[in-house]
Amino acid sequence: MSYQQNNYSPNTQFTVFPPAIKHLIIVNAIFFVGLTTPHVGNFLYKFGALWPLGSGYFMPWQLVSYLFLHGGIGHIFFNLFALWMFGQAIENLWGTKRFTVYYFITGIGAGLIQLLIESGAPTIGASGAVFGILLAFGMMFPDRPILLLFFPFPIKAKYFVAIFGGLQLLNGISSTSSNVAYFAHLGGMIFGFVLIQYWKYKGELY
Repeated sequence: MSYQQNNYSPNTQFTVFPPAIKHLIIVNAIFFVGLTTPHVGNFLYKFGALWPLGSGYFMPWQLVSYLFLHGGIGHIFFNLFALWMFGQAIENLWGTKRFTVYYFITGIGAGLIQLLIESGAPTIGASGAVFGILLAFGMMFPDRPILLLFFPFPIKAKYFVAIFGGLQLLNGISSTSSNVAYFAHLGGMIFGFVLIQYWKYKGELY
């Protein structure tokens, strides 16, 4: 493969914890500690969560800040584990700058979709951006096998992504009340797909 743009500079050496992922994990961990601290947590939730447009609490920066807030150990663990599991290959392939741009665009896009479709509780968590990373993994490494604990045999990444995307759509349509932001997950995948197609059109992806 070749990236034809002169300003593109991918990582030249594979690393298990590339810079963007390492710093995202650290910042998320710091915010998680803050969110579980009395008074500090209330402040972070009030001003950092992504509040619905009609709530009176929405602020534009929440489209970024909500990505760093998580509601519990399980929530943050699975998001950051998936970020590391699928994101390291993408960052090593694209380089840190492009990966970081992609992460935040998909996260912001996920938040926008959530705002347009849902009007209930505020949204927190990096899931939208993580699903964008998952989509990128499936597009960049479509035939790479993924072994799941709850699945008896490996499944190709492209099928894994398609199944997960379909489940998010189905759950989003069928769930009348849920603490899971299914449409944010879909939003991250949609924005990720559009961005990758744009880069391909510009000749910046092989």
